[in-house]
Amino acid sequence: MHSLRNRLTLVFFAITLTAVGGIYLYVVPPLESRLKAEKLRALSVSSGAYSGQIIDAIRRNIDSPIVDRIVRQAADRAGARVTLYGVAGDIRTLRLFRISDSSVSLETERIGERAALDAARSGKTITATEARNSGRIASAARSLLVNGKVTQVVVFSQPLNDVTNNVALIREQILIAGAVALLFAVIAGWVVASALAQRIKRIERAAKQVAGGDFSQPIPVDSVDELGQLATAFNEMQRQLAHLEGARRRFIATASHELRTPVFSLGGFVELLEDEELDEDTRREFLSQIHAQVVRIQELTTNLLDLSRLESGSLELTPEATDLCALASEIGGEFLAILAQHGSSLALDVPAGAVTALCDPDRTAQILRILVDNALGHTPVGTAITVRVTSGNGLGRIEVRDQGSGISDDELSRIFEPFFTSDDRQGAGLGLAIARELAGQMDGTLSVDSAPGQTTFTLELPSHSDRPLSS
Repeated sequence: MHSLRNRLTLVFFAITLTAVGGIYLYVVPPLESRLKAEKLRALSVSSGAYSGQIIDAIRRNIDSPIVDRIVRQAADRAGARVTLYGVAGDIRTLRLFRISDSSVSLETERIGERAALDAARSGKTITATEARNSGRIASAARSLLVNGKVTQVVVFSQPLNDVTNNVALIREQILIAGAVALLFAVIAGWVVASALAQRIKRIERAAKQVAGGDFSQPIPVDSVDELGQLATAFNEMQRQLAHLEGARRRFIATASHELRTPVFSLGGFVELLEDEELDEDTRREFLSQIHAQVVRIQELTTNLLDLSRLESGSLELTPEATDLCALASEIGGEFLAILAQHGSSLALDVPAGAVTALCDPDRTAQILRILVDNALGHTPVGTAITVRVTSGNGLGRIEVRDQGSGISDDELSRIFEPFFTSDDRQGAGLGLAIARELAGQMDGTLSVDSAPGQTTFTLELPSHSDRPLSS
């Protein structure tokens, strides 16, 4: 029973068995009761419709042969056996004696006596069934009044064999149909369960391949049902895992390269500094180089920590109303020395008034530093950079535009992926990924638009204080 195929087959069998059992219980017992009740009702109606001549003959004291003929005529019309009983004695010592019977072959078998006694006592038409050697008999006994006194009782009776036979036939047909349905359910359940189990087994094999690091075999999607959707989702997961695995490998290679160079440099400078014959100027130069390499390692490790905290959702943000114009001016001042070394210029295009956004000012400044540093690092020397602040539609915007060569379409679709770098310049490819994650955490967006000769990164942040900040 650990097999899905067997369990589904058993479920099909159980459902079909329950349905057949329910149909049987709903149809057979009530049907027999209804047919018996209908038989008794018909006999009761016949007793009232065909006993009039019998009453008339009794009142006129007609001879027995004529009464027998009238009884047989009533039996022929009703399609039932008719027995006429006489009533003797008082209410406590009431007894019956047979006067006439339409059945010659069954004269010795007294039919419907209990119902006839009840009818004689109550003066009403009484229906009942009784067991005989030939089977159960349905009877309707009608009392006959002469001068207000019950003197005779006429009993209309019919065997219930036809009811029993009909119910038995229906019971047999239901059981045969149920057995066929159960057999079909088992076969169909086995086929369907086998097909489902095979499809699930295919997903299981693919999962084992993914667990083993093989992302090259997607699952064929052959339907649009739930398993087809699962296969589609699995293939998408496989594609993302393959991408992440590639990113991981690129990151390991990039991080190894990025860390190996400064670590080796630090080791070399430390060995050189151990030389006691170094003059003071050379020693200061070596210390400056050591400081630069330490800063480089710090930036890399800080970026890795920020990205990890962003992806795990553990980065805490402090939203407050922030003037984007003042923030852009402050960040622009931080880059004056680097701009001078790069031979580039940074132009601020800000409105006269304040543009206020609901954001974490430190993290927004971090995004802006990443964008300006990205523009400086991936454009030729002397490239002009513009930082523009605008507002509209409930949003505050900061645009960082450079006049570089632009970004290709292939690179543009991956520019915000972690560890992706669009050229061979130094860097682990984490800055833009961190910037977009930070923007999303502050309910903002970071987008890029590029064409030959111009690339623009646009940061949009909510400017209304009633908008909640993502936690």
